[in-house]
Amino acid sequence: MTRTDTHCPYCALQCGMRIEVPPGGGAAEVLERPGFPVNRGALCGKGRTAAAVLDPGARLTAPLVRDHRAGGLREASWPEALERVAAGLAAAAERYGRSAVGVFGGGGLTNEKAYLLGKFARVVLRTPNIDYNGRFCMSSAAAAHRIAFGLDRGLPFPVADIARTGCVILVGANPAETMPPALRYFLELKENGGRLVVVDPRRTRTADHADLHLQPVPGTDLALALGLLHLAVADGRVDREFVAARTSGFEQARAAAMAHWPERVERITGVPVARLRAALELFADAATGMVLTARGPEQQSKGTDTVGAWINLCLALGKAGRPGSGYGCLTGQGNGQGGREHGQKADQLPGYRSIEDPAARAHLAGVWGVAPDELPGPGRSAYELLDCLGTEGGVRALLLMGSNPVVSAPRAAHTTRRLRALDFLAVSDVVLSETAQLADVVLPAAQWAEETGTLTNLEGRVILRQAALRPPAGVRTDLEVLSELAARLGVEHGFPSGPEEVFEELRRATAGGPADYAGISYHRIRAEDGVFWPCPAEDHPGTPRLFLDRFATPDGRARFVPVSYRPAAEEPDADYPLHLTTGRVVAQYQSGAQTRRVPALNRAAPGPFVELHPRLAERLQVADGDPLVITSRRGRALAPARVTDTIRPDTVFMPFHWGGAGRANTLTNPALDPTSGMPEFKVCAVRVERAPGVKGRTR
Repeated sequence: MTRTDTHCPYCALQCGMRIEVPPGGGAAEVLERPGFPVNRGALCGKGRTAAAVLDPGARLTAPLVRDHRAGGLREASWPEALERVAAGLAAAAERYGRSAVGVFGGGGLTNEKAYLLGKFARVVLRTPNIDYNGRFCMSSAAAAHRIAFGLDRGLPFPVADIARTGCVILVGANPAETMPPALRYFLELKENGGRLVVVDPRRTRTADHADLHLQPVPGTDLALALGLLHLAVADGRVDREFVAARTSGFEQARAAAMAHWPERVERITGVPVARLRAALELFADAATGMVLTARGPEQQSKGTDTVGAWINLCLALGKAGRPGSGYGCLTGQGNGQGGREHGQKADQLPGYRSIEDPAARAHLAGVWGVAPDELPGPGRSAYELLDCLGTEGGVRALLLMGSNPVVSAPRAAHTTRRLRALDFLAVSDVVLSETAQLADVVLPAAQWAEETGTLTNLEGRVILRQAALRPPAGVRTDLEVLSELAARLGVEHGFPSGPEEVFEELRRATAGGPADYAGISYHRIRAEDGVFWPCPAEDHPGTPRLFLDRFATPDGRARFVPVSYRPAAEEPDADYPLHLTTGRVVAQYQSGAQTRRVPALNRAAPGPFVELHPRLAERLQVADGDPLVITSRRGRALAPARVTDTIRPDTVFMPFHWGGAGRANTLTNPALDPTSGMPEFKVCAVRVERAPGVKGRTR
């Protein structure tokens, strides 16, 4: 047997695992890897079954091209497929201009792929229009991080520190289902005497473990955080010494918070004043504490301000920049952190540099061997890019890698129409996703166990996924695809297909930047179970814990930001009287493009559903399993009822892993956060009705 140490293909925890391959080939098997410090051998059901997607029957094994006479996709040779892609991109650039060509990446791409994809967009295509689906995940937290601390890294401390703090406020996160091996740290927190406060409109599996569960109206997390800061000020709990020594802007933030007195916050959020006070006491009384957010507060049209308000609470209580304390974001996608550091975002260059910074442009131009003025400026954010597809003055040809926006984008029916309106669409993916089915060319990509590359997990730990077996004969890596396309489009050098060679260039590209990888090498990652950035030199130990001496702002102080509550972009009314919120289930992942091809996972979570409270079910005269129609201003979805008292009576919940009639993102609102460009996935107004032909029943 051949055994290879590697990492899971799914979430940002990036659990260590071992792949075992029989002599002479055969089906790969996933084994535990107890020595890796993040998950210590634990794997969730998705990780344990990850090898199932390697099966040739579950994936793409040859390029596909659109047969315009027959109207469908047919198999093609690699030369034909690549030539079609190059011709399609070049034709759009020649007819409409370079900015009419777009690139859309994914938060699951390795650092090497994300880096080379950004370079391909800016050096070969010379288009500003590149973004990625990670914009839909962590962008609001990232923006708030940069505003407050001067630097964005999901967790500024190792995940193991969670177990050793005094109190955690977990906002809009459900790690028991989204990253199950991480739950042990919250359970160990409690075993060590710490306290857990969970903020979520649903009583989730994670909330079941909480000392205190706050169940606010969806979209009101900002008011909740401001109310807690108001109480901290009013009760004299502010750490004045820390605020004076290590922060700026407190008085403005204090004044904004004082407009959010407890009774007002109760009216907005539905959380009783007594529970607000209980939460503040648990957090303030603890010697150390953390606030951790996930998509709940972040995927809102005010997500940046909401995260900023929670950061303000940490700063006011002196729970940041100290061992065992701080604010952190539980990053979602496998390389959501690294993907936003190395050039996939419309406004960033590798190393987390700003594309509008002349010094950053000059540095990258030097690494890439081009003139700084040849690099395009910032482009459209992810939803804005999708929204302009096929329009006059918009993107007319798109190269898409590792994303499935037909299922995952907000207002998904509109996004589907925009994709269909393109002159040309090329998709590189491991499976024939709903988005790939619309493409003119589909390129079969190698998978996680078939290629080597680095990723950066939610802690900022750079890890190495190592190839354990060869991909099928008709499959190529994304790096090989980019190298071939660059050559066909006239750039024959600078696009190597070997991952370590790309990473060595990435080290040079990030040197001196906020996310400095210059001191990280494949050798070090293997030897040290990953290296934390920033790591500016080979003799630097890496940085597991940020901000202990100073914050990454010019004056070294963390910045309070004055924010005030504002409602969601769309509130319930007579026509759409309920809140809809969306999320994940434990057996599926993101758009489900991979996990829906794993029989064991499909048995556990076979399809969409809508959670509703028994009081709402009684009013609608529906029982568990009855088909329901859920309608928003953007469309309608059909899903069976799941009646449960774990959700608020004024709210319904749908998981977003499925396309077709049960597609939750048909309903969601693309209203954007003005700072981060994050759409408002987590709250919109809907009405719920029994499906036509279903007789009313009572439970």
